[in-house]
Amino acid sequence: MNHFASVAALIGVLGTAVVYGTDVFCAMVQRPALALIDDRALVAVMGNVHLYGDRRMPLPGVVGIIAAAASAVLAAVAGHWTTAIAAATALAILLVWLVLYLRVSKPINQQLTAAAQAHDVPANARALQAGWDRIINARAILQGLAVCALCIALMA
Repeated sequence: MNHFASVAALIGVLGTAVVYGTDVFCAMVQRPALALIDDRALVAVMGNVHLYGDRRMPLPGVVGIIAAAASAVLAAVAGHWTTAIAAATALAILLVWLVLYLRVSKPINQQLTAAAQAHDVPANARALQAGWDRIINARAILQGLAVCALCIALMA
């Protein structure tokens, strides 16, 4: 049973690492780069990035969440409490990340995507991006902590 918990933790690391890497890239590279372009380019780029990101990124995110939950349950059933606690911690962190994404990032993503598809530049384009940028560091940190917790589950 503990072997299956480890396999689930490994799958969780792989799924979560995709989202972690994306959020770190956005925090370190995308955010300062976007500050240097005009509003029309900002909306076109970010609207289209979110168009594809919101379609494709849920898969690795969901895989990470489900795998962390599976690892926690399987390790608990096997009585491997260090693994179970580490995986459950990762799951809790990922759920906090999900709430941030759903409440802050996703509504902004939808507005920028709609504007890009309409070839429109909303008057609040910079404010929308600033709202998105406001939590990207927190999102990256949460994902990094979840990857660490899942790695601890693997090592336990």
